[in-house]
Amino acid sequence: MAFNKFKPEIWSALLLVALRKQLVYTAFCNRDYEGEIAEAGDTVRITSVGRPTIGNYVPGQTVISPETVADTQRTLVIDQSKFFAVQIDDVDKRQAKGGIMEQLKDEAGYALADVIDQYIASFFTSIQAANQLGSKTVSIATPTQAYDNVLVPLKVQLDKANVATQGRSVAITPDLHGVLLRDPRFIKVNESGTSEGLRNGMVGRAAGFDILITNNAPNTTGQEFAIIAGNDRAITFAEQINKTEAYRPQSSFSDAVKGLMLYGAKNVRPDSLASALVTVTA
Repeated sequence: MAFNKFKPEIWSALLLVALRKQLVYTAFCNRDYEGEIAEAGDTVRITSVGRPTIGNYVPGQTVISPETVADTQRTLVIDQSKFFAVQIDDVDKRQAKGGIMEQLKDEAGYALADVIDQYIASFFTSIQAANQLGSKTVSIATPTQAYDNVLVPLKVQLDKANVATQGRSVAITPDLHGVLLRDPRFIKVNESGTSEGLRNGMVGRAAGFDILITNNAPNTTGQEFAIIAGNDRAITFAEQINKTEAYRPQSSFSDAVKGLMLYGAKNVRPDSLASALVTVTA
């Protein structure tokens, strides 16, 4: 029997944890949905409510009548289906010192996270038009431009859109991060004096944002990349590692594991994100 100690339910749960540890763009996502994911093509429900009316209250005079707040329900289609399948030769397994399953879990989680991050990042095209700042150029020779020409305009646009300031993040490229490192207004994580918020890809804070570094920023053209900023109210994301199985391939003397990942996302609040198309020049 392949992998005598293999437990599908435990392995799936550990793989999901490893996956979530690697994701960066889920900083712009929530998992506020109802329903179960069993197969590709399934749908889950997203329910959101409107804002209540705020009125003046005069003691002894105001009669309060509760308001029925309108709610809307949308569906999220689980339209992404990805798999992995890896094998370990019996000879290699005997020569290994151990920890093979742990390594497989981590590597599979990293590979899936890389694909999912690219998928979520592609939603920059669904940001409302007013929050798309267009092309920006940042010169390495003028490091203040990253802060002044990119981060501050993104912050101002989110402020204008009434996006909550708490929990704001921005995902930037390594090149843009390199420019920010030379600006004293950028607070590096190791100099922040706190361990709070040390999460996936976070490298510091600036202009009210948690700064996240990623290699998955969408490449729009040439050396131009989409920089996304906002909070986790924008995109609803649902994922499920649907199946993991251990088996013995007939064509080799090896143990193998395969897994199926189902997921989908929907931008339910396009005004909660902002973007800039940034080119870093010499």
